[in-house]
Amino acid sequence: MARLMRMPEVAAGGTSAVLHEWSVAERAEFGARDVLATVETDKAVVDVEAEEGGVVLRLLVAPGTSVEVGAPIAVLADAGETVDDVDAVLLALGAVQAASAAPDPEGAPDQPASPPVPEAAVPATVGSGIALHGAAGNGHVNGRGRIFASPLARRLARDAGLPLAGLRGTGPGGRIVRRDVEAASTGRTAAAAAPVSSPAAFTDVPHTPMRRAIARRLTESKQTIPHFTVRATLRVEELLRLRSGLNAVGTKFSVTDLLLKAAARAHTVVPRMNAIWTPDATRTFSSVDLAVAVATPTGLLTPVVRGVEGLPVAAIAATVGDLVARAREGRLRQDELEGGTFTLTNLGMFGTEEFAAIINPPQSAILAVGAARQEPVVQGGELAVGTVVHVTLSADHRVIDGALAAEWMAAFVASVEEPLRLLV
Repeated sequence: MARLMRMPEVAAGGTSAVLHEWSVAERAEFGARDVLATVETDKAVVDVEAEEGGVVLRLLVAPGTSVEVGAPIAVLADAGETVDDVDAVLLALGAVQAASAAPDPEGAPDQPASPPVPEAAVPATVGSGIALHGAAGNGHVNGRGRIFASPLARRLARDAGLPLAGLRGTGPGGRIVRRDVEAASTGRTAAAAAPVSSPAAFTDVPHTPMRRAIARRLTESKQTIPHFTVRATLRVEELLRLRSGLNAVGTKFSVTDLLLKAAARAHTVVPRMNAIWTPDATRTFSSVDLAVAVATPTGLLTPVVRGVEGLPVAAIAATVGDLVARAREGRLRQDELEGGTFTLTNLGMFGTEEFAAIINPPQSAILAVGAARQEPVVQGGELAVGTVVHVTLSADHRVIDGALAAEWMAAFVASVEEPLRLLV
C-alpha cells in the first residue's frame, strides 16, 4: 500500500531540517532498518532508517532542501507493489496542493503560457504541499515554463546574482539543487578577470545549519551567561607516565580520556558543580555526564559521555574513541549531543599553550586544556624543569560562585597530579 515518508523530528523541538542526501533511488527496494536518507540538523547529520521493507515510488525532495518537520519527502509502497500513476497517489494522500493539480487557466499544460513563479514568492522551506516535478516539460523547466529548483538553491542563486534560467539542474527530474548553484558561482568567480585596481577576489561559502546553530548558541552564551574564569597549572609528569604504562599493555589512552576521568572525580568531590541554570531553579544531577569537544569538517560538536564517574578509564577511552570517529563521519545520534553539565575541550595537540572557551548552553562550565610543555617550576624551594599543562575553567556565575569553582579546580588538580586515583 502506498504511503508517504515524512520529515522526522530528529531533534527535540526542531521545526525543520535539511535533507542531506538520499541513500536510495526511485524504484529501488529496501529492507527494514535500511538507511533511506540522511538529514542535517543544527548539530549533526542523522540517518533515517526504514521501519519496514518496501519500495521507493518517488523522491519528492532534492538533497540540500530545508524541509519542515512532518512534510512529505518521498512516496513509498510495499515491496513488490507496482504503482503506475504516482501523481494520482499523491493526490489521494493529500500531498499535492490543490493549485498544483488544478487546470492552468492561461492555457493547456503543454502550452508554457504561465509566467515563472516570482522568486520572492518561493518559501524558504518545503511545506506540507509538494508540487509535482519531473512529470512534464524538459530538464528543470516544466510544461508551464516554470523552473524547478529547491528553495535553498533559489535563495543561494538570488544572493549570488545568478539567474536560474542559466543553471543546469542535476537533481531529480533536472531540478536545480544547492550543488548546481555553488558550482556555477565558483565557476563565475574563477572566470572573472579582476582589474589591478579591483579589490581582492573572494568566495562566499553559504552557512550550513550546523554553522548557523554554533553561531547562534555561542552568541547567546556570551550575551546571557555571566562568564568568569579560574586558571591552574598542572604538573603532568605522573599522568603522562601512567598513560605510557597503560598504552604499553593494550588499550590506547589519550590525555583527554584521563582528564575526563579526573573531571568526573572532581564532580563527585564537589557535587554542587554538577548543576545547570534553568529559569525557575538550579538543576542538579546524580550522574556525571560530561561532553568532549570534537572538531569536524563542518564545525564543532560536543558528544556526551554518560555516567563518567562510574566508568573505568578503558571504557571512557573506548566510548570517546567511538564518539569522536562517528562525529567526524557525521553519524552521531541527536541524543548523543544533548545533556551534560560540563565540556572538556583540548587544543594541546595543536600546540596551543592556554585559552579560555565559551560555555556551551545549557551547561554551566567548560574546561580549556592547553599543550603539555616543559617550563621552569619551583620544586622544594629550588628551580627545576617540569612538564606542565595550563587549564582554564569558564563557569556560569549564576550557578557557580568563585569559591565553588576554586574548590572544584583544587580537586581536579589533585586528581591529575596523583593519577593512580583515576584507576580506583
